[in-house]
Amino acid sequence: MRTKQDYDKKEINVSMKLKFKLLFTFLALLAAGVYYYVTIPAVNIHSGGFWLFIISLVVVLTLLCSARGIRDGLPASDIRPLKIGAVVVVLLFVIYGAGSLLSSPIVNAAKYHQLLAVQEGTFTEDIAEVNYAEIPLLDKSSATLLGNRKMGSLIDMVSQFEVSGLYTQINYQNKPMRVTPLVYASPIKWLTNMSEGIPAYITIDMTTQDTECVRLPEGSYIKYSQAEYFNRNIYRHLRFRYPTYIFDQLSFEVDEEGTPYWICPVKKFNIGLFGGQTIGKVVLCNAITGETVCYEVEDCPQWVDSVYSANLLIQLYDYYGLYMNGFFNSILSQKGCLQTTDGYNYLAMEDDVWVYTGITSVSGDESNVGFVLMNQRTMEAKYYSCPGAEEYSAMNSAEGQVQNLGYHSTFPLLLNVAGEPTYFMALKDDAGLVKKYAMVNIKKYQNVAIGDTVAECEKAYISLLKTNGISAGPVSAGERVSGIIETIAPVVLEGNSHYYVVLAGKKEIYDVVVSDFPQIVRCKEGDAITLEYISGEELQAVTGVQE
Repeated sequence: MRTKQDYDKKEINVSMKLKFKLLFTFLALLAAGVYYYVTIPAVNIHSGGFWLFIISLVVVLTLLCSARGIRDGLPASDIRPLKIGAVVVVLLFVIYGAGSLLSSPIVNAAKYHQLLAVQEGTFTEDIAEVNYAEIPLLDKSSATLLGNRKMGSLIDMVSQFEVSGLYTQINYQNKPMRVTPLVYASPIKWLTNMSEGIPAYITIDMTTQDTECVRLPEGSYIKYSQAEYFNRNIYRHLRFRYPTYIFDQLSFEVDEEGTPYWICPVKKFNIGLFGGQTIGKVVLCNAITGETVCYEVEDCPQWVDSVYSANLLIQLYDYYGLYMNGFFNSILSQKGCLQTTDGYNYLAMEDDVWVYTGITSVSGDESNVGFVLMNQRTMEAKYYSCPGAEEYSAMNSAEGQVQNLGYHSTFPLLLNVAGEPTYFMALKDDAGLVKKYAMVNIKKYQNVAIGDTVAECEKAYISLLKTNGISAGPVSAGERVSGIIETIAPVVLEGNSHYYVVLAGKKEIYDVVVSDFPQIVRCKEGDAITLEYISGEELQAVTGVQE
């Protein structure tokens, strides 16, 4: 017969078990909360991270609910919660696997091919003869070098902040620029500066190499960034405001007034659960206040440049080129299959940034069949048939002209120079500084012109084309001006003699290369002169002189 003491012990055991269950439940919920706060998956069935979160949660709950049976040594087949949990986990994996397969190009090759609408373009009609004020002469590595050097000169900030590696390519006030924010130099520097935020960002003019640290007004520093650790971290800030959105690659831009923003594209899946990604919406987040505005992608403001990342656009074109005749054709016979080359660059056109890359066959030869321009704001794509040398062949050809100097070529741009499709690239030394420029004819990449300035390079290139009977097009002289010489001064730049000329009533400085126009040495103040030139930010590069 049970005594009151036995009943008391039983009640104590039940109470202890209940407390342990509540404790385990609390710990499970706490662990799930911490996991969610750290990984911040989108609550969306199209997100792989969300599926991993659900599967992990089911596994933890199953083990907690089965803890007693496991502790008592019962067989797994006799532990009901364990059996149910195992079935649920297997079912989730089956759904995820089936969704992945049904979303893949294996069964949807035609849909992948149609994701990107590609128009046929005419090179000489669509791409005007080059205006070097709109061409980015630097690449990202050169911009990074300039940004780090600028940061090193800022005595009041260099010990507390570093330059972020983002360097977003934008078109700012009709000029190709790269822009990147500062970040905290270390967690300790974050602790000491977080209350005020990040005080500046860096801009680099990709045509003139001018680098500027834009200081923000006191009290209006950048509070929301990738350098924050908790709620002001831009990814966490976006997740708590838009829990179901799956964001693509974020970029840092500034509007026309110089206000910093985070551009946050929202992924759209067009094929099954996980396939056919494009962009459906764009969230703009003010980096200072954290305020956000969500736009449909077609309503995105004109000043925004980086809605579609370069990698996404290139992937979409690869789908277009590979799957035009089905999936298995892309693996087996590969008839008509095209793909992008291993590299890309940017062009500033029509107040937008366009991604340029060459198009080649999948056979692995060293020639291109054409090239494609893709708009990073609208996803517009234009293909230009232009058979010729592949970019790396042109880069090697340019480097071969200066092999004694050991310069390295940037990835080229394809430009219209005197009506000829032409690769244009900068040549850098081992320190990453641009030393010369090169132009290579895409059809005959043995024809290479080198110059210390862009104007010199273009003149040498035009002369080379005419010598080889490739083109009779005129030199793109740009603009013409006549006047009386007010000031003329000799200068030496990198061992080359130049004359700087200022005309009466003009504020521009005209740069005349003596080796190109030796007659300039006869000119003096008060003489009448006519100059043809290409506009620049500070100096106007002279391409023709008439006394």
